[in-house]
Amino acid sequence: MWIAEGFICGKQGYSQFEAGESYFNELINRSMIQPKYEIHDMRILSFRVHDMVLDLINALSSEENFITKLNDLSHTSPSEKVRRLCLQNGNGGTHGATVNMQQVRSVVAFSTNSNQIPSLPRFKVVRVLCLEDVDLSHGYNLNYIGKLVHLRCLRLRSTNIVQLPEEIGNLQFLQMLDISNNEVPTLPSTIVQLRQLKCLYIDKVNITMSNQIGGLTSLEELSGICIEDSLTIEELGNLIELRMLDMVYFSEREYMLVECLRKLQNIKNLSISFNALRGDLDGWVGPQSLRSLRVDGYCFFKLPFWINHLHVQNLSFLEISMEELQQEDLEILGRLPDLRDLNMWLADLNYKSIYNRREFVVSAGSFLRLVHCKLRGHYERVVFWQGAMPRLTKLELHISRVVWSSWTGIPDLGFENLSSLLDLHVNLSGGDSGNPCEEKARAALRNMAEIHPNHPSISVGWW
Repeated sequence: MWIAEGFICGKQGYSQFEAGESYFNELINRSMIQPKYEIHDMRILSFRVHDMVLDLINALSSEENFITKLNDLSHTSPSEKVRRLCLQNGNGGTHGATVNMQQVRSVVAFSTNSNQIPSLPRFKVVRVLCLEDVDLSHGYNLNYIGKLVHLRCLRLRSTNIVQLPEEIGNLQFLQMLDISNNEVPTLPSTIVQLRQLKCLYIDKVNITMSNQIGGLTSLEELSGICIEDSLTIEELGNLIELRMLDMVYFSEREYMLVECLRKLQNIKNLSISFNALRGDLDGWVGPQSLRSLRVDGYCFFKLPFWINHLHVQNLSFLEISMEELQQEDLEILGRLPDLRDLNMWLADLNYKSIYNRREFVVSAGSFLRLVHCKLRGHYERVVFWQGAMPRLTKLELHISRVVWSSWTGIPDLGFENLSSLLDLHVNLSGGDSGNPCEEKARAALRNMAEIHPNHPSISVGWW
């Protein structure tokens, strides 16, 4: 939205997005914007500003005629010229009919009904139109959208629309389109005309060759695409500027996916969901820019050789499944300098044995920045040494019956060494409710929580 408003011109050597991220991070570092964390795993859910900063923003906005609020027009707009319009709490309907919209550049709605939003023909020079969470299914007409030729940012997330008008192709300056969380089965063919589009957020939309998505060479973020044919995956390989890709893959031509991913060397955030365990990614080497990797529905044979602290120094989120994990692999993961969220499933696709007696040790000084960890699947146990995972707040483990059935007193896995632990979920293999050994295991976990300095919450399941 900052880019669409023209607030960011870019820095030398940086794209507009990178420059915007640096400005945003600077505001965070100065405590003008504050992260809001999830209470247990300390992941950032959203951002806020302090009440005093909000008061200052409101005062300056009114003084500079920066934003007009339709629910309190007489106090927030000292000028008759409305440049940025904020519709709040559904109270702007009576004012909207009399406000001059000819110079409105930005429209953002909060908690508003569609019948209180001025009709699109009233906006002549609007650049930003954000109607997220507004129900547009009851007669609000989007057909005029193609006449808003100055539009840069269009957000229609969760608006209950079922289609986009063909006129969307007239928006030659559009940079961001968000229609996610709607039942829109396909995109209009005119989408290929949006040559300046940088961000496209859809929701499990099947893009076919007729859309020629490969022509959208300015795309940097693409989310929610479903791919079923080889021609589309070939087109996807043309989007070499992509920084974020979230896709569902149905095609059986896995080699084409690898060839496509090899071309996307700017990818920072990659999420792929495979259909019915199809796919072959073992020949792919992730780019050094990778920050987040999520692969669902596919099992690597072993930890990819390129996942190490020398190649992907900025990797902070990792979610994968593997058939084999060695102790040295765990140590390699533990040396990733920025890893904060780890979700691993250890599969046993060949059913070679129930656990292969796989035992792992998390040594001191490893996983220094990890906050959230899930280690699940076919292994016997994991032992945590003192000084391991010093920032870990949330942990989920699978533990074999041969281990938990022998617990007395407290578990011998070193949970007490996890100094920041707040939330522990344990899945006991072969367990069932009412089993005496299981009750002893639960008691052992409760004993651990009582002596742990943080008294973490404990939940127990079985599989």
